[in-house]
Amino acid sequence: MNITLNGQSKTLANSDTIGSLIRELGYENKRIAVELNGDIVPKSQHANTPIKDGDTIEIVVAVGGG
Repeated sequence: MNITLNGQSKTLANSDTIGSLIRELGYENKRIAVELNGDIVPKSQHANTPIKDGDTIEIVVAVGGG
């Protein structure tokens, strides 16, 4: 399956949900925001939100500082 992730083409072999993609990318337990095809995906829905061929996904990692 081919998607666009943060503006880059990416082929997924094992990820079929937002939750599995987050695990594959190593973002588990990090503060992130996920957008799927222009819509924000709440954290409570990551595990159940499917990814389809051609989807556009943006993942932003929160960075602390002061």
